[in-house]
Amino acid sequence: MKIAIAQNNYHVGNIEANTNKINEQIIKAKAQKADMIIFSELAICGYPPLDLLEQKSFIEKSQKAINNILMHVEDIVVIVGAPSINDDPQGKKLYNSAYVLEHGQIKKIVHKTLLPTYDIFDEYRYFEPNEVPEVVEINGHTIAITICEDLWDEQPVDQPFAQSRLYKKAPMKKLAGNSPDLVVNIAASPFSYNQEQKRKGILKRNAHDYQIPLIYVNQVGANTDIIFDGASKVLNTNGEIIKQLKRFEEDFDIVTLEKIEKQGANIQNPSETRIQQIHNAVVLGIRDYFKKSGFEKALLGLSGGIDSAVVAALACEALGSKNVHGLLMPSEFSSDHSVSDAETLALNLGMPHHTLAIKEIYNIVNSTLSPAFPNNNFDVTEENIQARIRGLLLMAYSNKHGNMLLNTSNKSEAAVGYSTLYGDTNGGLSPIGDVYKSDVYAIARYINRDETVIPAGSIEKPPSAELRPDQQDSDSLPDYDILDRMLFEFIERKQSVDDLIGMGFNKQDVLKVTHLVNINEYKRYQFPPILRVSSKAFGMGRRYPIVAKY
Repeated sequence: MKIAIAQNNYHVGNIEANTNKINEQIIKAKAQKADMIIFSELAICGYPPLDLLEQKSFIEKSQKAINNILMHVEDIVVIVGAPSINDDPQGKKLYNSAYVLEHGQIKKIVHKTLLPTYDIFDEYRYFEPNEVPEVVEINGHTIAITICEDLWDEQPVDQPFAQSRLYKKAPMKKLAGNSPDLVVNIAASPFSYNQEQKRKGILKRNAHDYQIPLIYVNQVGANTDIIFDGASKVLNTNGEIIKQLKRFEEDFDIVTLEKIEKQGANIQNPSETRIQQIHNAVVLGIRDYFKKSGFEKALLGLSGGIDSAVVAALACEALGSKNVHGLLMPSEFSSDHSVSDAETLALNLGMPHHTLAIKEIYNIVNSTLSPAFPNNNFDVTEENIQARIRGLLLMAYSNKHGNMLLNTSNKSEAAVGYSTLYGDTNGGLSPIGDVYKSDVYAIARYINRDETVIPAGSIEKPPSAELRPDQQDSDSLPDYDILDRMLFEFIERKQSVDDLIGMGFNKQDVLKVTHLVNINEYKRYQFPPILRVSSKAFGMGRRYPIVAKY
């Protein structure tokens, strides 16, 4: 049996475009004499659809899309993900399902059993879990169809104090009792820089332990803040990956079921470093955010610092240099080399830019406020005024020309609140808001791997907001190599204050940093969407109360 794997980039809610893409792939598969074609989880509506699932018309359009696809299902079997309706008066009204289409009809609808409700996932909010996993007979072969999380039954509870498994059920154990010839797993598995290794382990374990070949079909592309890296796979019964589709790109391939067992692991996919993965993911995230939201041009402030330089380079790669505009907005505290570094960066990238000095506006604002500030001592107020003036100018340019403003804050700054509300928190998208400062430097060096794009001055100079004389980030924070390791343990690994101190971090630094993280949740609530590249990004995947005492 010849099986086509369709790794597509879907757009949440754009059911017509998704359906057209699916139909095109079916036609392509039939032209290559494929017997079956497999699409990813919720391919019809895109993943994650969130509360769109609560709209009656949304579900009706999804159902009509299935009928549309059925018109193309001649001489080929189609497995495609979509929501389906639960006719039982009890329970949630929808299932997360895999439709098996054959001879112009719905042959079977297989429902997802394990519904993730952690981190960015909230599937039990919408879907009823399947209770009876079943196999499907296709072209004389017994196929076990699973949906993403259904293979992750051995996943541990995501808490540092727990030693138990997250799920009580193991769908594959029941399915394996039917002696299937193949396991199909349709997925919408989001990217994080450590997710691919976890995935490989899960897929290899299932193929090897149950001694069944496995085809895993993942989607690719980005929907808002969530990025999907594709990397669909075919595994033999030894748990060896014998074929892998591209990462961060759409792809299409055909495998023959009878040959899977005869083929050993011979894939030659070059390994990617963690920094390469983050770089590629952010570029894809920017490109899709703009394309799917209808924007073509970006805007950002160029300070001469490392963060704005990296965001500018990533945006130029994603959108093309002519579509990325920079504003240089020096103040009286900006160093000469910061201005020259920003100008050199813009020239190296070939991006248009303007210089708009803010000193005069700053003086006017201070003069206007002087009756209300009788002492007029320089403090954080005057620092934030500068950031907000820059935010004002950037948003004015955005309004006038229609460029979407990119936020340039990194994860380290967002964590400890080193950003000014209505100033440098402005933006329609935060490309590096889930990238620690240490990794921003590493990405800069990766961008410069073949030629100097980001000036050496931007990489080598001590980090500074340049909002007062001789200001440096290290005046009030530990060095970033220490800070970022501490933040990683506290945020990603959920370690306590006592745990951090026990790891050897300075007690006063720990108390200060964890306090800053906890009290600045209100700022992060007002951030633009942050592209997720880690296992615990700020945003939907990390939900903490603003008003809390802990």
